Amino acid sequence: MRTTPAPRTDGHPYQDPSRPVDERVADLLARMTLEEKAGLLFHTMLPMHPDGRPVEEGDDAEFPGDTTGLIRGRGVNHFNLVGTAGPRQLAEWHNAVQEIAAGTRLGIPATVSTDPRHSFTLNIGASIHAGAFSAWPEAIGLAATRDPELVHRFADTARREYLAVGLRVALHPQIDLATEPRWSRQTGTFGADAALTSELVHAYVRGFQGDRLGPESVATMVKHFPGGGPQKDGEDPHFPHGKEQVYPGGMRDYHLAPFRAAIAAGAAQMMPYYGQPIGTDWEEVGFGFNKGVVTGLLREELGFGGVVCTDWGLLNDEPIFGEMHQARAWGVEHLTVAERAAKALDAGVDQFGGEECPEVVVELVRSGRIDERRLDDSVRRLLREKFVLGLFEQRRVDPDAAEEIVGNSGFRAAGASAQRRSLTVLVNRDRTLPVTRPRPRLYTEGLDRAVVARYGEPVGTPAEADLAVLRLFTPYEYRANRFESMFHSGHLDFPEAELTPILRVLDAVPTVVLLNLERPAVVPEIAERAAALVADYGASDEALLDVAFGRARAEGRLPFELPRSMAAVEASRPDVPHDTADPVFPYGAGLDL
Repeated sequence: MRTTPAPRTDGHPYQDPSRPVDERVADLLARMTLEEKAGLLFHTMLPMHPDGRPVEEGDDAEFPGDTTGLIRGRGVNHFNLVGTAGPRQLAEWHNAVQEIAAGTRLGIPATVSTDPRHSFTLNIGASIHAGAFSAWPEAIGLAATRDPELVHRFADTARREYLAVGLRVALHPQIDLATEPRWSRQTGTFGADAALTSELVHAYVRGFQGDRLGPESVATMVKHFPGGGPQKDGEDPHFPHGKEQVYPGGMRDYHLAPFRAAIAAGAAQMMPYYGQPIGTDWEEVGFGFNKGVVTGLLREELGFGGVVCTDWGLLNDEPIFGEMHQARAWGVEHLTVAERAAKALDAGVDQFGGEECPEVVVELVRSGRIDERRLDDSVRRLLREKFVLGLFEQRRVDPDAAEEIVGNSGFRAAGASAQRRSLTVLVNRDRTLPVTRPRPRLYTEGLDRAVVARYGEPVGTPAEADLAVLRLFTPYEYRANRFESMFHSGHLDFPEAELTPILRVLDAVPTVVLLNLERPAVVPEIAERAAALVADYGASDEALLDVAFGRARAEGRLPFELPRSMAAVEASRPDVPHDTADPVFPYGAGLDL
């Protein structure tokens, strides 16, 4: 699967794979300049051309970049890949990046990371559509199966697909607890329950890393420490109006439980979230700047010895999609970029995510504000992981093998099966499901008509139909900012103008409602009047219709409750699971067909 070039011949101990890792780290660290050390402390985003070429300064590309300048000019060596392509192009891009890195003074190989890219959600700030990779349910759908073996199988599959194209760090799992129903990041979680999340994260980490980190591993960057779920009003701290993280129910330790499990499973890296804790004994600054959280809690109390990388964009204001966004320096907005960097290093972080300003760190050391030995502590951890992952010996991947491995028929079949298993039947009146009538007349909305035609006769109106099938998505509030519009936030109920035509169909003909739950939708009227209601968390039209027509079995259970009203949501405590009054469907709801 991977190919190894001829070894370098200058004979330095760090290039000798027979030597102990710690000896290799010490040798390489001693050879590094201050500028080279500073470069390793940045983990920035890097785009690619669809044909596999690196994006260079001045290129016409959707996302601008300067690959050679970052690696050879600024010493940056860790990259979060933006965008996607075919497996051959991904592999060729990786090899081109490694070739550039091999040409630096010390030839340190690059580490390439990725956000989740095995599901249905496209959000440049959080996840990438599966594309050529096998398509599985979102993490919240894996949680709906409650099956650690399935989670391990997914993680092992993703590991093999990542390895084939050179992706060596997974910027996941996201093990925040979905205790605030309005929060926009719930699809990436394992739901609201700490015990289930703890069980599943263990399987997830082991699936990616194995029993111990090594050359066949993909390192996991677990996020978002110490738990990013309890956001005030459910707003996300990517944005200033969502920066406050609150614990009115006193459940702070509850949110920590999955991180204890991740550490016990051997998680290689940890990402603090942007949130600014309010009303606790922690300093009221974002977690990436928070020494009591990073050093006191994560390092000293929980004993985590791996890499700590901040979430993206804590230091500099930057444009996203052409619109300026301020740095997520919550609680330290008044500090300069250099002062923010110093505070984060003092807090104990090893890397700055989404940033590329090593000259700031160089100046902090030269001015005496930061001791170079403090940098050495972080560089030592970063180099050690490169050696353990075998990056020095396995710099290239095989594009031919990548085409055979990524998205192969076995992986796709496993993902398709998981989609079907994760579906959750919530309502099934009069045994509407499974549909047994051969070739019924079907009125559908939100489904591919060509797919529908394989199950019945498509018709144009409810009056013509034997059965209606509506595919709906959790409501959300429109946000004008282009980046924020990708984070579906706000209300969870359908506005009257949208709800009325839905109910009109439900009253006209027996209707199966297929509801995608990226957040806990408020749908009491639909639940009351639908003939059947099936929740999904990332599934194809075929998967949904296979379950509806009895060709596959839905096994899912709700990973969070579905509230009865927005008033109940607003009255609930954001850090407390299952806290809305009289939910339409409680946590764990689900029917067997």
